[in-house]
Amino acid sequence: MTDSSTHQHDPAAGDAARPDGERFHAIDPRDGSRLEGAFDEATRDEIRAAGDRAGAAAPSVAAVPTARRAEFLRAIARHIEANGDAIVRRADRETALGLPRLQGELARTTGQLRMFAALLDDGSFVGARIDTALPDRRPLPRPDLRRTTVPIGPVAVFGASNFPLAFSVAGGDTASALAAGCPVVVKAHPAHPGTSQLVADAILAAAHETGMPDGTFALLQGRTHETGGELVAHPAICAVGFTGSFGGGTALMRVAAARERPIPVFAEMGSTNPVFVLPGAARERGEAIADALAASVTQGVGQFCTNPGLVIALDDAATDGWTARLAERAASGGGAMLTSGILSAYRDGVTARSTTPGVRVIAVADAGTGATAQPAVHEVDAEAFLGDTALHDELFGPATLVVRCADVAELQRVAAHMPGSLTATLHLALGEERDADLELARELLPALVARAGRVLVDGVPTGVEVAPAMHHGGPWPASSDARATSVGTAAIERFLRPVCFQDVPAALLPEALRDHNPLGIWRLVDGTWTDGGIEPRVAGAEPADDS
Repeated sequence: MTDSSTHQHDPAAGDAARPDGERFHAIDPRDGSRLEGAFDEATRDEIRAAGDRAGAAAPSVAAVPTARRAEFLRAIARHIEANGDAIVRRADRETALGLPRLQGELARTTGQLRMFAALLDDGSFVGARIDTALPDRRPLPRPDLRRTTVPIGPVAVFGASNFPLAFSVAGGDTASALAAGCPVVVKAHPAHPGTSQLVADAILAAAHETGMPDGTFALLQGRTHETGGELVAHPAICAVGFTGSFGGGTALMRVAAARERPIPVFAEMGSTNPVFVLPGAARERGEAIADALAASVTQGVGQFCTNPGLVIALDDAATDGWTARLAERAASGGGAMLTSGILSAYRDGVTARSTTPGVRVIAVADAGTGATAQPAVHEVDAEAFLGDTALHDELFGPATLVVRCADVAELQRVAAHMPGSLTATLHLALGEERDADLELARELLPALVARAGRVLVDGVPTGVEVAPAMHHGGPWPASSDARATSVGTAAIERFLRPVCFQDVPAALLPEALRDHNPLGIWRLVDGTWTDGGIEPRVAGAEPADDS
């Protein structure tokens, strides 16, 4: 059984004063009105208690068999779905993202949970490797070496503003950490506390139903940076999962690095996601590319970490045509943003870009009035772009910057000077000019691979498929560790650490490393992948009793 470690309230609960902490309300971003239900700002004692319970629970959670962990994840999905209508309605009121989008996100959230449950059922995620002893090897014998992975320990997860379900309380970070066998303490995003509480209730119900240890999961509410900082500083926390701004991610990294025992922060911090429209593609299907880009730039009012914030092309007549189309199509994609703070930052960013020397406005000179943000499309010559690093930064919202290059050499220079991104996209001709575009793409590709975690061709970067092969991360500043992904089954690797067992008796080995392979998982044994058992290689030794 587990508990939430904080005083928490139904979103429709009353507003009785709380003596030992402040309370706050969610705000409807469509009109700025205060939503019903009050939420308690976590106190230092509550933060400390949540961390203490997670630390005490860590050995028990790690010892839970993978089959029961899988049952727990599937139970979370069922409880979320059982209250799905209420969760989606509350999320819409707190984020203005719309019911269809949020219904899809809820399905993605439960799908992720079941994906990790299936990963646990398979069991091979531990990456077992065995090199059996070679006692007769000369000049030195080889010991028996067996490597697997173990849970890293309690994980602090931070909910994202723009994904109140899929990157929040029961999102990918939580699902992968729980699958790894780690207790989780979630710091809910203050923009959607009611949604967070409803999802937390589903997790707690699932934990109780499946008999998970007390302290497996906790939710902390709060609006201040101090709440998150104190959580990361708690000595029991062993890793952090974060999706959000560059400023927020780097602040948590500083806290984690300053601890007596530093810990890893797996922060996904957004990016500009450059899109290269190659010459043949621009001439052949420029308008179709513009339509796709406009829809991608304005999707969700541009509030995606994979929003195409930069579009790079040659400065020619074909580019004139599709950029005009892009400006026209994008103009109708405004809407309410997630919070007043995000809206204000977007407007300030559009104003700053519009007044930057060398930058030209080609759509919507202002960024909207009232609670609505309007799309903005700007353009700049490559020389001015390369000379002003501020133009390389992400502008979170429905905005993009077209970079016009004088020739192919300048196109290559821009590619070589891109900051790290989650994605990079190439648009190629599909007809007679495809071979020429392919040759140019071949020249650009090394620079894009060096600067992006995902490279696309003839698509848009928005839309991250939840699949084993997906990598959602990228070189700095897109994420804190380009090797880590927050989407797909490889996300579990962030919350596992390797341990090698040398000449350890069979009775003391984890099941994943025992000779007869009781789990039936795939293992790398003496350089060969196999799901079978192995025979002891020590001459004259009795077979190990590892049943």
